[in-house]
Amino acid sequence: MPDFLDLEIIIASKVPIVVIESFEELRLIELIKNIGQKKQLSVYVWSVTKGLNKVDSGHSTNERLTEEPDQVLKHIRKQHNPALYILCDLHPYLKDHPVNVRLLKEIALNHEQVPNTLLCVSHALELPAELKKHSAQFELTMPCEEQLHSIVREEALKWRHENQGLKVQTNKEALDALVRNLRGLSRTDARRLARGAIADEGAISDSDIPKVNQARFQLLNMDGVLNYEFDTTKFNEVGGLSNLKAWLADRESVFLGKNNETLDFPKGILLLGVQGGGKSLAAKAVAGAWQLPLLRLDFGALYNKYFGESEKNLRESLVMAEAMSPCVLWMDELEKGISTGDNDNGISKRLLATLLTWMVERKEKVFLVATSNDISRLPPELIRKGRFDEIFFVDLPKKDVRQTIFNIHLEKREQSSKLIDTKALADATDGFSGAEIEQVVVSSCYSAVARKEPLTTTHLLEEIASTQPLSVIMEENISSLRQWALEKTVPAD
Repeated sequence: MPDFLDLEIIIASKVPIVVIESFEELRLIELIKNIGQKKQLSVYVWSVTKGLNKVDSGHSTNERLTEEPDQVLKHIRKQHNPALYILCDLHPYLKDHPVNVRLLKEIALNHEQVPNTLLCVSHALELPAELKKHSAQFELTMPCEEQLHSIVREEALKWRHENQGLKVQTNKEALDALVRNLRGLSRTDARRLARGAIADEGAISDSDIPKVNQARFQLLNMDGVLNYEFDTTKFNEVGGLSNLKAWLADRESVFLGKNNETLDFPKGILLLGVQGGGKSLAAKAVAGAWQLPLLRLDFGALYNKYFGESEKNLRESLVMAEAMSPCVLWMDELEKGISTGDNDNGISKRLLATLLTWMVERKEKVFLVATSNDISRLPPELIRKGRFDEIFFVDLPKKDVRQTIFNIHLEKREQSSKLIDTKALADATDGFSGAEIEQVVVSSCYSAVARKEPLTTTHLLEEIASTQPLSVIMEENISSLRQWALEKTVPAD
């Protein structure tokens, strides 16, 4: 109903040309037809393949009047009775076609005498400058959560009817997660993804969410510097980080809109720490725990040699992220994209300004998880209080956490941690990062297979003895980082 009223107001305001960028052509034709019936105006639909057809009182005649764009525009220019003309995919016939542009302008200039309204429907359409002052933009609203619930229910009923009365299996949490991740899609696309999720197993479950998000990402045409991360994780697969986990748990329901609408939704966190400490894994875990799409911004792909293009790439990426909301946006190794310095012709400074503006002004639920290994390269205006909700320091894991990490990676590789002395392994890996512990497990598994032996504590201890952890190699840098973090960050564990 809001779409009907909004478009009706635009038509009533006597705008000669209405530009509608949408893939939902059939829905728009039906909407305009209904407006025509209410206002007692004839409605015509044109395409280059079918020519001009009149639509009246709910049915269409197949009378072919014109085919070529210049022919249909000349035909409209001659008419004396006001009508609504839907022009489908006119966009290829405007660029480098001055005759068509002039015909459109003449129809617009004659609007006071014959108030014909041209509704140009295309997936994308940029009017020439001389037509813009005679035009208005209209955009179809995306379905709200209530409408998305209805779409999912309709598809569930269809599946039940087609499968001898079997009910679609689901639960409230999985259903809400599916609906939440259909936001930002048209009714047609949302229906197709809901149908695919149901048809897969006759059920809606947590396993459907990553597939739906990946398809949604592709439908929104976001490929490029913004990447969809299909593989997320859960916090039970992340050792330690107890303070970070508790902080996120307190804010989950507010961000997902489950309660307390009066609170501002959390905006994001900065994870600072030692390489391999689990910062990237934590970013994946936020998305996995909250059942949200995870998008990763590739700062390396942002840079362009042409002036202004890098900032444009960042702005477009941030707009894309907002279209996927609610979502988690992961900016990995932030310092590589916006580090201070004058050796890049000011690109990093302009990127920083673009990012800071977005962080302050964004309205959509995009939870930012930024990670950094080198705080000295981050500009002070980014890390001051208020830019992020919190800055967490991810230190090297303590003994009990190291033991948990060993258990996680052994079980992940179907090695029973009960047969391994993980306490001894934790004792032997002081100064090891989570990534280094994982590599110890991986290398030991290879070694055991090569020897045709079952994995034992001895294999793991041998690998530990041959590993020089980063904390030893870069002891001074890590000590300096810890000292800075002591007063300015919150411990993640």
